[in-house]
Amino acid sequence: MTPAEQSGTHEGVTAADSTPEPRDATQVGSSVARGAWAEAARPVLLEAAGRYRATLTYTQLGAAVQESTGITTTQLVHQWIGDVLGRVTEECHLRGEPLLSALCVSAQGSVGQGYAEAVERARGTRPHDPDGHAAQERLSCYRHWQATGLPSDGGTALRTAHFTPARKAGASKRAPRAANPRKTSVRKSTPTRPVPEPTPIALCPRCFTQVPASGVCDYCD
Repeated sequence: MTPAEQSGTHEGVTAADSTPEPRDATQVGSSVARGAWAEAARPVLLEAAGRYRATLTYTQLGAAVQESTGITTTQLVHQWIGDVLGRVTEECHLRGEPLLSALCVSAQGSVGQGYAEAVERARGTRPHDPDGHAAQERLSCYRHWQATGLPSDGGTALRTAHFTPARKAGASKRAPRAANPRKTSVRKSTPTRPVPEPTPIALCPRCFTQVPASGVCDYCD
């Protein structure tokens, strides 16, 4: 069965024939709007299930279902997409299918706790690792709907969430970089000339005045 048949699309009905009348969600009511969005989400998710490793972001799915139904809202996607995917999860469970809701992830690649809550409501058991559970469900979707590009060995589950691992407790902190001591230039000492000993002054033994170079005191001799 093709994705189009799974979604309930009938032959002979074109997109132009089924173009919906634009309406705001407040006109039809929140419950009706979300029910219509969940129904419109199924064929979009089936298209992704038909391509190995394909996924959709909440924003992409939100835009697609609003365009498909003609029912728009000014609410942020994260305020209502969880309910829509919860309805998709319930329908897949009732059909006995893998959960198509696992194909829709946040911008960081995570399905979040909303997925875990939807799985618990549908199947009665809450997955302790939502992203790991969703990875297995996505693989089941690719296999169930025979996705293009699916390896002959059946493929492998792939986690799409990317988180920075927490630093282990007790991990050694990086040692602070030692300050680079300023290089001090050692100035070479210039050898100094020895200071000559002062020449003793000759004094007259009688009047104690300086004797001239002749050695004769001018005052006593």
